[in-house]
Amino acid sequence: MEPRMDPMFRAMEILGEPQKACPVIHITGTNGKTSTARMIESLLRAHDLRTGRYSSPHLVSVTERISVDGEPVSEETFVRVWDEISPFLEIVDAELDERGETRLTYFEAVTILAFAIFAEVPVDVVVLEVGLGGITDATNVADGNVSVITPISLDHTDLLGDTTELIAQEKVGILKPGGYLVSSVQPVDAADVLLALARELEVPTAFESLDFKLLDRQVAVGGQLLSIQGQAATYDEIFLPLFGAHQAQNAAVALAAVEAFLGGGERELYADLVREGFAETSSPGRLELVRTAPSILVDAGHNPDGIRVSAEAIRESFGFSRLVLMVGILQEKDAEAMLYTMREEYGDLVEDLCITQSSSPRAIPAGELANMALAAGWPEEDIHVTEDLEDAIEWSVGRAEAGNDLSGGVLVTGSITLVGEITTLLKGGA
Repeated sequence: MEPRMDPMFRAMEILGEPQKACPVIHITGTNGKTSTARMIESLLRAHDLRTGRYSSPHLVSVTERISVDGEPVSEETFVRVWDEISPFLEIVDAELDERGETRLTYFEAVTILAFAIFAEVPVDVVVLEVGLGGITDATNVADGNVSVITPISLDHTDLLGDTTELIAQEKVGILKPGGYLVSSVQPVDAADVLLALARELEVPTAFESLDFKLLDRQVAVGGQLLSIQGQAATYDEIFLPLFGAHQAQNAAVALAAVEAFLGGGERELYADLVREGFAETSSPGRLELVRTAPSILVDAGHNPDGIRVSAEAIRESFGFSRLVLMVGILQEKDAEAMLYTMREEYGDLVEDLCITQSSSPRAIPAGELANMALAAGWPEEDIHVTEDLEDAIEWSVGRAEAGNDLSGGVLVTGSITLVGEITTLLKGGA
């Protein structure tokens, strides 16, 4: 990541400003960005709009980051458009070389590719997820018609600041003149920052609990039933095939964002289309059940707040008698805080902890992570350490089945790279 914008604007200029080819719904926040983006995408598609969605990181293939009409762009299109724009990106790299600056980064390059693909297809609307922060994120080369901010908490504090107020100052940088701000419930200091800039820019706002809210939520088979009070109307009997109160909150934010985009927050949406859109939503890697007997869940919880909401959802939606945690964490994360939170949230349900690592060069070595687990209060006799993911699966499944009551489960969590690799192994028949 490079905290800069000039190379992005230069690339857009050379390519004919593809970021302006269609309206944009821009999404930032600490947790829930990808799930909210997917819900927004699904609601827009239910309203017969062709969507482009850009999100990160990916689980298995980089093509997942660039989706058209709800599906990852084809490998052929990905490569062909990349070949078409590469000569122009080389111009930008040459200019950066002359100034002694870092060439276009991986994230910058893929973001440029996404805009180029969306402009070529073309799509009716782009659902654009920030990579990190907001002000100097590569995606901020676009001006969002609607800017969405999901819950803000402490994450990437070395880059964004060590208070929610400072982090909010970074994230609200996606709000532009002529836009519309939609925000989930935020810490008071963060909400003050968002509201101050919205007033300065004279843009309309919609804050959860004030302008829209979740009215009711009931656990259902395969998900939950929701009633949401939007900005323009109340929408009942919504089935959301995702688990947890946090996903219900994301749904309320997504609905408010679509109301803002389609009718300025003043026009009621067709309830049947709202129900259709939510019913078709998926969120791979977010409390996703990838195997049964025993149940294996994967969840890309990557900070303490994400771990807490996932724990609440698991207790609410799954009747596990025992749960085995398989954990791998990346180096830029607060691993000790995450492991402590896991101990705090799962302590009475979890008897076994499998410490492992993904193939990412950023992964904390399993042995080092195990020492952090001990420091966080996990008993040494409950910890199994292995760098081999197949061994991790075999050991975790064995422990989950040890109760012989068919109600044990495995949760794979800590980093999206681990979730992606485990998902590939399991769905590939490992």
